[in-house]
Amino acid sequence: MLRDEEENAAELKIGDDFLKAKCLMNCEVSILLDRKCDQLKQMSEDAMNQIPQVLDKSLQYVQRFSRFTNQDAVKQVREVLSQCKLTEFELAVLGNLCPETVEEAVAVVPSLQTKGRGISEEAIEKLLNELMMIKKFE
Repeated sequence: MLRDEEENAAELKIGDDFLKAKCLMNCEVSILLDRKCDQLKQMSEDAMNQIPQVLDKSLQYVQRFSRFTNQDAVKQVREVLSQCKLTEFELAVLGNLCPETVEEAVAVVPSLQTKGRGISEEAIEKLLNELMMIKKFE
């Protein structure tokens, strides 16, 4: 069987490695990388020479695409998304993209509408509203 036939994110067929892995949102990665850069700066007098370019570029990327910057807001987002019994993959995608409507959410994460999941459109809409409130008061 071809690899494309085996993996299908719409059906949460993303491979065992990804199903078992802890997925992080961009905003969580930003916090971690920022801490690492701070540690490197403290360990050296010449901070710019101690931060590897790949680390710096990665930090710039996740900061640019992070929807949430406040650490408390990031924690709230994970808590809100975790309450809906989402997989790590779904949680990370919704946290990164922050869709505004149920239609957008289902378009980016089709597995939300998989039969037997028990996630109604009302539950998705409530979840999206909570994310918008967190962003609004961040």
